[in-house]
Amino acid sequence: MNRPRTPAALVYVRVLSQAAKRGHIAFGGMRFRCALGRSGIKAIKREGDGATPRGRLPIRFVLYRPDATRPTSALQLSRIRRDDGWCDYPQDRNYNRPVRLPYRASAERLWRGDGLYDVVVVLGHNDVPRVRNRGSAIFMHVARENFEPTEGCIALRARDLRRLLGALPRRSEIVIGSFDKKRPDSVKRRAK
Repeated sequence: MNRPRTPAALVYVRVLSQAAKRGHIAFGGMRFRCALGRSGIKAIKREGDGATPRGRLPIRFVLYRPDATRPTSALQLSRIRRDDGWCDYPQDRNYNRPVRLPYRASAERLWRGDGLYDVVVVLGHNDVPRVRNRGSAIFMHVARENFEPTEGCIALRARDLRRLLGALPRRSEIVIGSFDKKRPDSVKRRAK
């Protein structure tokens, strides 16, 4: 017997316009400031364009540095190792996948000294299926102190990110680029 699936919990990233480099994340009664990509929000994301992808994305899992406080969350948690990376080279077979460093193709280092990746929420952008040049390493992570724009990720204060993770159920999705407060789920659904 097939049980009906419970609907996903939705986290909304609300912005004033597609060009916005900052916005707000809303979940339940919580609302937090966030930084977005330096190029704002785009429906069609391209590798290296600096844009945060617009759409509805599943929240896959959480990575954290073992030398930082382990987040409390119902989501799957994994430790970041010193040799963890994320391939961002579109021609590589592991494009938009975790890899071990050093890696033969271009890859972003996940073990960072600036604290931005002490907690990393992996979002399901361009992962099933993967399409070359459609963007890689789209995460929710810790913001810089002054909420500088990101390379396409969503960034929150560390305490806000931890509070959000503590409230999210296992099956959660994020809706990026909600403009209309009356119909925040009007953003098209992305493939899981």
